[in-house]
Amino acid sequence: MQFDDEVDRRLRQTVLGDESLLHKFTDAAGDLAVNLVVGAVILALTLWASAWLSGLTRRGMARLNGRRAPDLTLQTFVASMVRYVILVMGLVAVLQQLGVKTTSIVAVLGAASLAVGLALQGALSNVAAGVMILLFRPYRVGDIIETGGKKGRVAALDLVITELATADNLKIVIPNNKVFGDVIVNHSFHGQRRVDVTFRIAAAADVNAIMSGVLARAKANPLVLADPEPSVSVALVAENAVELEVNAWTAGKDHGAVQADLLLAARLIGAGAPLSDLPPLPAAPVNPEPGPGQKSGRRSLRSRPKA
Repeated sequence: MQFDDEVDRRLRQTVLGDESLLHKFTDAAGDLAVNLVVGAVILALTLWASAWLSGLTRRGMARLNGRRAPDLTLQTFVASMVRYVILVMGLVAVLQQLGVKTTSIVAVLGAASLAVGLALQGALSNVAAGVMILLFRPYRVGDIIETGGKKGRVAALDLVITELATADNLKIVIPNNKVFGDVIVNHSFHGQRRVDVTFRIAAAADVNAIMSGVLARAKANPLVLADPEPSVSVALVAENAVELEVNAWTAGKDHGAVQADLLLAARLIGAGAPLSDLPPLPAAPVNPEPGPGQKSGRRSLRSRPKA
């Protein structure tokens, strides 16, 4: 009898142990299923939120530009950054929901990011400089700039390089960290520029007559602005020569034409040629009729276009 009772007791313990193990397995499977469902919901919401916020950011930045041409580079960069930040946050939340300890994962990702950053520090410095250029806007696509001893029109601008097109149709690619770390001269930032022409004449020449002739030529040029008025002054008096300087304001796009005309006029008038023998003046610029919502008139010298 004692033997039978011991067997029955052990059988009951075995059955109860199996039932407890089965309950534990069932509970664990149920918790895992719930966590998987919740994780899937979080992942779906993350994907939807990343796409929605990315599109919202892109549309919001496009509206900030108003009627100007949208800055696609900045829009794409900021929208992508918002999307990836939301995705990373959502994936971390999914892993935490599944019971994965994210501390070690974050540490591994940090170490990997540090290693990649050290290996690509040159490229990352270009990206950082590109972000600063996009934020501070020292120049835009289409502007004529001078940097690093190179001058040209900005043909392309992204997060890594700036591409210039020179006047003789050369393509120049400059890393953004070299551009942002150097002096940038933007020739297109202001709508108006001053033309400075310096030339020398003999000390025995009629200085007043030459100054009057050059000034009359500058005032007769339709590309020269009447306000401020052009001026001719004595810049230097040497033993055998007198140096004169001509200053005239013009639109930025007409700077080269006005400078070439004044240089030629100063050379010919200084040599004794009358105004009637000078080459014909350039044609007057055609001012288009202002469209709806646009204001007519010339922009002030101190005006600054919006970035």
